[in-house]
Amino acid sequence: MSQGEPEPAPRISPSASLAEKIEWLIQNMWPSEAPPPRNNVELAAAIAGAGEEDISSTTVWKLRTGRQDNPQFKTLTTLATFFGVPIGYFGFADESAPIGEEVTLRALRRELGAGNTRREVLRALVDLSPRTRAVVEEMILAAARADRSTANAEERPDA
Repeated sequence: MSQGEPEPAPRISPSASLAEKIEWLIQNMWPSEAPPPRNNVELAAAIAGAGEEDISSTTVWKLRTGRQDNPQFKTLTTLATFFGVPIGYFGFADESAPIGEEVTLRALRRELGAGNTRREVLRALVDLSPRTRAVVEEMILAAARADRSTANAEERPDA
């Protein structure tokens, strides 16, 4: 990607690989009451500790690296339950159902619950005229692109 090109929006595509979808869940839907996993062993332990079915750290590794892209339905059900997403998130849904949008909205709601965005700001958006709302939406998207560009530049010491 060239330096002036904006990074893609931070939502998961329905055509993303299973590994990409699982990584997105870990980054965006990790339960707020649990410390983030530092490795696959901790991820498997967190799932087991939440009362879900056991998943081995080897299975987690295979799923996250794309070495296994057709797991048992039980494994996908366990992941869906742990992360609070519909099983359709993994690709078993009617193509017309906006599963990716639903999961993205859940991630946003989770962030709201953490106090990162004031609810009255979102309520005010509803009251704006369609034209003004479109302007605000473009401003938010531009700010998100700028934020990602800054983050990418900080990650690359040669930038």
